[in-house]
Amino acid sequence: MDIQIGKSITVTTKVDKTNTALAVGSGGLEVFGTPMMIALMEKSAYKVLEDSLGVGQTSVGIKLNVEHISASPLGADISAMATITAVDGRKVSFDLTARDNSGMIGKGTHDRFVIDSEKFMNKVKEKAMV
Repeated sequence: MDIQIGKSITVTTKVDKTNTALAVGSGGLEVFGTPMMIALMEKSAYKVLEDSLGVGQTSVGIKLNVEHISASPLGADISAMATITAVDGRKVSFDLTARDNSGMIGKGTHDRFVIDSEKFMNKVKEKAMV
């Protein structure tokens, strides 16, 4: 595991009928939905860690604190950036931002935990058997 503070990545999407607040049920307008912005932000955090983890490892989100500060219309290009700010054992912290064609639409912080995929899924399967 070689995780570097300051490393960042940006992922993108376009606002369309499938990712609006109206479509995902988080509101009644055809603007970029808050859950979709959060998912894009979390995707950027997941992606920035991908090539730093060992074989059989992945990361899972454990905490999000996000503000959605501006609406984005249909057709807008959306980008979300995650920057690694701290590493504490298996816990990795990030600053998150989201932007559209006009500027900042969201910001926040996020924590992820590095886990062994197989062990994690075995624990999940045990819960299903209860």
